[in-house]
This record gives sequence, structure tokens and C-alpha cells, in this order.
Amino acid sequence: MENELSLFESLPESIAEQEKLWFSIGETAEALNIPASTLRFWEKEFDMIKPRKNKKGDRFYSKNDISILRTIQYLTKVKGYTLQGAKTAIKNDFVKEAETAAIVNTLTQIREKLLEIKKLL
Repeated sequence: MENELSLFESLPESIAEQEKLWFSIGETAEALNIPASTLRFWEKEFDMIKPRKNKKGDRFYSKNDISILRTIQYLTKVKGYTLQGAKTAIKNDFVKEAETAAIVNTLTQIREKLLEIKKLL
């Protein structure tokens, strides 16, 4: 449980700072900077992603779901894994992969902030 809480710290600021428990597919897609269709596709491919659905079928993601999505995004987009490779990596050592994804995300955010500061100078 402690590892899960530390993973939330690396979520995008728009998600991590909010008190909400559930985030719409639009909010989640925007925070991860990927299309909502990708989220729906990953939901079918990775059985660990279980968004809550209302009566209309609208998806709502928890912070834990978003941490899993961030890890999948890191493995597929940054490390270049295939979906099958990402499934295997997550199955073998999810905590390690999630922590690595969190670190990369944090460093990327720091880099973006530093570039903004550089532009101001």
C-alpha cells in the first residue's frame, strides 16, 4: 500500500493535487496527454485496468488506474515495448516498472519547468 501511495506523487499535477476520487476519461486522457480512444483500447488489452462505469457507460478512473496507465504509457511510448512486452514486464515486476515510470514522469516535469524558466531569463 505504501508503494501505491508513493506512485500517486508522480501523477500529473492536475490529477495529483485534486481531492477527487474518480476522474472522467477526458480528464485522464488530458492528464496523460493521450487520446481517450487509447485509454479504451488499453482497457481491453490490460485486464488490470478497471474503470468504474455509470449507468450510461461513462468511464471514471481512480488514481490507482491512472498510475497503471502511466506505467503502460512509459513502457510502450518511452521504452518502445510492444503491448505483449508491456504485459510481460508488468506481470513480472509491476512495482519496479511503476516506480521507474514515476521517476521518468517527475524528471520530465522538472525539465519542462526548467525550460519555462530558461525562456523567462
